[in-house]
Amino acid sequence: MQKLIEGLHQFQNSVFGTQRELFERLAHGQTPETLFITCSDSRINPNLLTQTEPGELFILRNAGNIVPPYSTSQGGEAATIEFAVAGLNVKDIIICGHSHCGAMKGLLDPPPHRDFPALNQWLEHAELTRRVVQDTYSDRSADDLLNITIQENVLAQMENLRTHPVVASGLARGHLKLHGWVYKIETGEVFGYETRNSQFERLTENRSEPDHEERPRLTVTI
Repeated sequence: MQKLIEGLHQFQNSVFGTQRELFERLAHGQTPETLFITCSDSRINPNLLTQTEPGELFILRNAGNIVPPYSTSQGGEAATIEFAVAGLNVKDIIICGHSHCGAMKGLLDPPPHRDFPALNQWLEHAELTRRVVQDTYSDRSADDLLNITIQENVLAQMENLRTHPVVASGLARGHLKLHGWVYKIETGEVFGYETRNSQFERLTENRSEPDHEERPRLTVTI
């Protein structure tokens, strides 16, 4: 906690003063153009990753970057999505998964229910991911299976997003676009899903090393 308190002092003394105009402007409202949905994992920093300033991203985080399908009983995810699209008029929604995702490991190998009842119930919203991986990629190695699960989950959650009326309306009117990303922690690379060849392809420019990871040809239409 002491480290956090010291960070507050540093922010006040070294950061806020140099960006006072920005924060004064933000006090009057926000106009982000992107809803960024990602995992709660402490290794993911959306603003650092995209080099954006406060006010530029509207961020939704939870275990596994999961978007429950729309239903009559709504929670925080549905409310956040609705406000971002209908209230803030965001133009893009990004679902960003990441390498070494603990939630996806838990989807493949569920933790003891008596110790993690809420987590197991939450991961049921990724049942489409689990089923696709189980039925299509059961012969893969453990490492490959996790990598594939992370990618398939991004696509599955994009499908869940489409069930939300506010998203479906925005897409139908051409006012909204969906994007699927996967962030590779160990290299800093980001891969985006391309519909033209049903593959995740590198969005970043770092090509110092050849990419040897197998990326399965996916069939979900997005």
